Amino acid sequence: MLKESLSKDNFDELDDFINSIEDKKGALIEVLHKAQHIFGYLPKDVQLFISKRLNIPSSKVFGVVSFYSYFTTKPRGQYVINICLGTVCFVKGADKIMEKFEQTLNIKCGETTPDGKFTLEGLRCVGACGLAPVVVINEKVYGKVTLDDVEKILFNYKDEVEDKKLAHSSI
Repeated sequence: MLKESLSKDNFDELDDFINSIEDKKGALIEVLHKAQHIFGYLPKDVQLFISKRLNIPSSKVFGVVSFYSYFTTKPRGQYVINICLGTVCFVKGADKIMEKFEQTLNIKCGETTPDGKFTLEGLRCVGACGLAPVVVINEKVYGKVTLDDVEKILFNYKDEVEDKKLAHSSI
């Protein structure tokens, strides 16, 4: 389930962070990183809030968000699956790994599953060419991934999600 992130508490947390910055003039990227961490993504309302609080044009905020691939304006799933599509990973079959994730999750690259568990994305290079092809899920790196590994990897996350649901239902 995608988190309900546009709460007053989240805006208050971002406001507190902005207030803690002494030199706000060069803080846009730092604030955007923090905002994406708090909200999970950077919707228009959050970008306008940052623009107002940093006293910079909204066009500059929109421009930075759209320029850097790290930033996203769409909600992401609980688990963000990034497949390296750099040259070495691609040569070693990353395109086939991507296709297998797409088929298994029934989504395309750039989409999120309807239940909000998984978002599938491609990266240009993660700098781990010796482990090619590489898949990164949130902070966990999987190296030398094969087509057979895809379902095994996803099954581990499915179990983790199901275990959390069971733990909450027994409370």
